[in-house]
Amino acid sequence: MTKKKLNIREHTIFDGLFTKYFLKSLFTLWFKLAGWKVCEHPPEGAGVAIAAPHTSNWDFIYALGAAVIQDVKIYFSIKDSLCKVPILGTFLMWLGAMPIDRSPNGQGQVEQIKAFIDSQKGNRVFFLFTPEGTRGAVKKWKTGFYHVAQGCELPIFLAKVDYLSKETGVFHTFKLTGDKDEDIQAIQASYRSIHGKHINDQYPPYVGQLPSISEAEAAVIKALYSLKGVATKMEITAKAKLTKLSSNMLTLLIDKGLLEKNPVSGSTDESTYQLTFAGKGYFLHLTPQFNG
Repeated sequence: MTKKKLNIREHTIFDGLFTKYFLKSLFTLWFKLAGWKVCEHPPEGAGVAIAAPHTSNWDFIYALGAAVIQDVKIYFSIKDSLCKVPILGTFLMWLGAMPIDRSPNGQGQVEQIKAFIDSQKGNRVFFLFTPEGTRGAVKKWKTGFYHVAQGCELPIFLAKVDYLSKETGVFHTFKLTGDKDEDIQAIQASYRSIHGKHINDQYPPYVGQLPSISEAEAAVIKALYSLKGVATKMEITAKAKLTKLSSNMLTLLIDKGLLEKNPVSGSTDESTYQLTFAGKGYFLHLTPQFNG
């Protein structure tokens, strides 16, 4: 039997006056009363968005609220079986659901996702993934979002629902380097400090809030990232535009787990420093978008 072609609903809840006026006002009031805030500087254009950690059905409500408040149109993938349920399926599609057939015979549907996102490049449209794939505890991420972003040449918008800071929305626009393993580890590192609804179920494991750093230390982190993560003290000082970079500052960043020092090699008489994955993850929280 021929598989029914995947259809994506063009007009969803995000397109009508109901959302632009009523829902936007409702979510704005609710967030204010509940003490929640939305990340500043939402990205423009189309992109592949991931939201993590995903441990509760409430995650979707908060993510939806952030999207409505910031005039973002989102689509999200769910099991196609849910979209086949009468009334419920129609309602989910109206919300922006895109049915995904995860069976072995469902291969090729990612191509349709790519085609749809390509057609939306001029619009502010996010295709939302939850890399855990479920609310329950997992040991690894599904990386389909990375392949879609890579195939469509789109950035990945890193979104969060942090129940400790009560903040939701996109906190960074990640541009792929082409090294999948490095990229995934850096992205995952940025989520270790985000407190999900049920932290015992989230992956990667929660390690606590980000350590406090000074503006000068933040400049070092940004400089190292722009230098591909490895540089000498002199190179870091120049890139960070600091008049002086003390060894003590570098030691403090090492103690905080953000940097590591490489031993002097035979080809150089100066040590180099590099960002740990935690340091790369920290960088993603320091700036909404990295421009090199």
